[in-house]
Amino acid sequence: MESLRNKPIGVFDSGVGGLTVVRAMMEILPSESFVYLGDTANLPYGEKSAEMVRQYAFHNARFLQEFDIKVMVVACNTASSVALSDLQQAFDFPVIGVIEPAAKEAVKVSPNHRIGVIGTKRTIRTQMYTHKIHEIEPTATVIGKACPLFVPLIEEGFLHHEATTLIAQEYLSPLRGKIDSLILGCTHYPLIRDTIQSVLPEVVLVDSAYSTARELRQLLLEKGWLSDALVPSRLFYATDITEHLNSLARMILPEVPSLVFEEVRLASTPVV
Repeated sequence: MESLRNKPIGVFDSGVGGLTVVRAMMEILPSESFVYLGDTANLPYGEKSAEMVRQYAFHNARFLQEFDIKVMVVACNTASSVALSDLQQAFDFPVIGVIEPAAKEAVKVSPNHRIGVIGTKRTIRTQMYTHKIHEIEPTATVIGKACPLFVPLIEEGFLHHEATTLIAQEYLSPLRGKIDSLILGCTHYPLIRDTIQSVLPEVVLVDSAYSTARELRQLLLEKGWLSDALVPSRLFYATDITEHLNSLARMILPEVPSLVFEEVRLASTPVV
């Protein structure tokens, strides 16, 4: 048990957006070690078929498994919506996603249970957030809105760009007056939180990164797996090192000034 406590937590996303989950983990679970994988060679997942996303998710999980992790966090809404249950059945360590924790929090903070969800086309099409919210609060009204241009804008570093503001207004203005809380259903979206809030100033924003980090802490507490490491390790990998990758990562995680990604090539064996 003692050795298990200080094993790392594996985290994967399609890009750097999952680092918002890591940031929340570092704040809520500062003694935990982690291994992060950004599958930047294949982003955005939201435009891919469900079977392709499932293949990517398993390749990512098998890479993280090599680090003898104690828990895996699927820090990707699209992969959580498509592959979470398959991953949970395939591996002998706990696997948690970002959808259920955010759904629980949205119901909690939404006084009239009028909840919006923004995400990739794939995440919205699966209606996983709607299903989870209705499991918790059957009377809730849920409005989903795909925002496919947000991820490429964020990946290009356009966090405070006029183009991002214009796209946000186009996507989100129709939601005004219809919702009282909004789930940021993609780990990239907290990076433009201020822009989203400016379009919907009266709406409570739900950041799935912090919801997930709190859920993870509860899991570790229940299992007695909280780390007591004095100097936790943090490893960062990506499947393609792009021009903006390291600079954007450092913008998300300024607490790790030496943050540099190591490039890896994942096995492409088809998942059965």
